Amino acid sequence: MKKTYKIEVDCANCANLMEDAAKKTTGVANAVVNFMTQKMIVEFEDGHEPKTVMKDVLKACKKVESDCEIEI
Repeated sequence: MKKTYKIEVDCANCANLMEDAAKKTTGVANAVVNFMTQKMIVEFEDGHEPKTVMKDVLKACKKVESDCEIEI
């Protein structure tokens, strides 16, 4: 399952770092962060609840940029 989320990210480098962090999160099959559109597309692994996984993705992204916001 794929879902698109609005994300607040300040620079293209941070977007790349957040994308890498999201990809390493358990339950995420793939993730793409687009700095220009301020969107994150997440593909979830089967059997994982998107809301639960996205809480972990947000925690991982906040390690990159502490004021990161993702509309879950």
